[in-house]
Amino acid sequence: MKEMLIRYIVPVLLLAVVIFIWWKPFSTEDKITTGDNVPEWAQNVIWYQIFPERFRDGDPSNNPTAERINAPEGWHITSWTKDWYAQDDWEKERGYFYRSATTRRYGGDLQGVIDKLDYLQELGITGIYFNPIFDAVSLHKYDASHYHHIDRHFGPDPEGDWEIMMQEDPNDPSTWQWTSADLLFLELLEKAKDRNIRVIIDGVWNHTGRDFWAFRDIIESGENSAFKDWYKITEFSDEFSDGFDYEGWWGYRGLPEFTEVGDDIHPEVKAHIFAVTERWMAPNGDVSKGIDGWRLDVTEELGYTFWRDWHTHVRSINPEAYTVAEIWDDKARDFVADDMFNAVMNYRWTYATHDFFINKNIQPDEFARRLNALLDDFPMEMNLSMQNLMDSHDTERLASMVVNRNKDFKEDSKIREAQDGGYDVRKPTAEERELQKLVNLFQFTYLGSPMIYYGTEAGMWGADDPDDRKPMMWYDKEFESEVSHPLGHERPADSLYFDWDLFNYYSSLSTMRQSIPVLGSGDFTAITQNLGDDIFAFIRHTDDATAIVILNRSTSSKQIEIDLAPYQLPISEVYIDFFSGNSYSAADGRIRLSLEAKTGAVLY
Repeated sequence: MKEMLIRYIVPVLLLAVVIFIWWKPFSTEDKITTGDNVPEWAQNVIWYQIFPERFRDGDPSNNPTAERINAPEGWHITSWTKDWYAQDDWEKERGYFYRSATTRRYGGDLQGVIDKLDYLQELGITGIYFNPIFDAVSLHKYDASHYHHIDRHFGPDPEGDWEIMMQEDPNDPSTWQWTSADLLFLELLEKAKDRNIRVIIDGVWNHTGRDFWAFRDIIESGENSAFKDWYKITEFSDEFSDGFDYEGWWGYRGLPEFTEVGDDIHPEVKAHIFAVTERWMAPNGDVSKGIDGWRLDVTEELGYTFWRDWHTHVRSINPEAYTVAEIWDDKARDFVADDMFNAVMNYRWTYATHDFFINKNIQPDEFARRLNALLDDFPMEMNLSMQNLMDSHDTERLASMVVNRNKDFKEDSKIREAQDGGYDVRKPTAEERELQKLVNLFQFTYLGSPMIYYGTEAGMWGADDPDDRKPMMWYDKEFESEVSHPLGHERPADSLYFDWDLFNYYSSLSTMRQSIPVLGSGDFTAITQNLGDDIFAFIRHTDDATAIVILNRSTSSKQIEIDLAPYQLPISEVYIDFFSGNSYSAADGRIRLSLEAKTGAVLY
């Protein structure tokens, strides 16, 4: 017995102790979440997400070239206004739509964004989140070639910018120069600040593209490369086309992954990322000229030690910087803390909102429970800074969610994975637009910072990637009708034009947020009295202000009566509906009103 104890049990116990000691430093159990590090400015932002290649072509002279993107013979820039699913000749050579869609380029650039800053200001936007803008081959830019330069085709002089890049040692920040694209981005930041619009950009620290300068050096120099340890290279051998094998992000070889060391990243990679971080936060050492924060891609695929060190670095440069993580599930609790992220892209809120308003598969009490569970995870300051989004570059558009009701969010929205054509690509009806508006009304009245995906306010629709990345439907362009189907099926012809009614509605939501400050700063209390299966009501409140929001998701009008007594609300007040201007007396302790189908009231 003693011999068995020594031989088997003791080693197991020792191994358990070693694992505990190794793991303990990386535990999230001791993290502190007071919200003290959340910048005050980030607690009530109206965000606008821009996918740069598809927002606006402000300078046709800088459009991408076939050589830069390794395009097939006959390739050319795609017309901004053409039928999205209609294929040019070079695309037909590749087969059906989804085999060529990602090779398209439309020419969106930074000048296009600068030209439309007044448009964003009119919409009521106070913060821009840019998808990646660093130099890269792809349309989405998650495959960086250089972190320390803006994409050469987003600026005015692509060829001149490349000549500047060739003069540098990319691993030595002292040699870094400012390209024309870099300088145009700094100009954009200045013009945005003039309009009180904050700017955050996408950081992708987990992987790069194959064209990234360090990876290219490995391809050229093999085992002699000074950067061979930067990436997860599994074997050097002539049997591989590159002379080596390596790990790509989720198995995709176009996005080679950086080497991780325990709960950190390779120290030389880390030093490079830290230098890049400082470059964009404090250009030439001036924080006032830099970005206001970061959105970080695939956050949970890098370790806690890296993120804590990176945040220490970020806050040493600018304590008022805002950082938001891309996390889709409950792991948000592990990464939002005083020494880590301020907030997340609030996809958990998106799932709940989709279930209640669009799929209608949960009742008001369950919806309130799920919302309260999210709010219980974090202090008030963090909840106020969450990016509450309905659609993004990684989802179907909100309008198409409404068209395709009773499909699970993110599960059934990729047409190319549903060969039966079960996803409807058509334009929303007027009735469906009303449901879209109701969802956005909730988004703008709920606790947190609403985020609009570019073009949603203009009436754009589309399935998941790549159909959610159509060129922006501008009011000064005449678009072809959509008559084509990606799988060759019959469909109705849908006219495309900028939807001014929808734009004005979104603008009014922004005005509402600014006119009723409690919507930006107040606590949230769900009204849980029995109002029926289709009515969701809640209170936004501070010590000296109250707003009551009532939303009707049904297809018929509803008579509603709310008893204020259980919520200790002022009964001597007259409440005004922001949209109709109607007044409601609460003298007897109750508010009574009628709501049409798919509409809401905001009483204050």
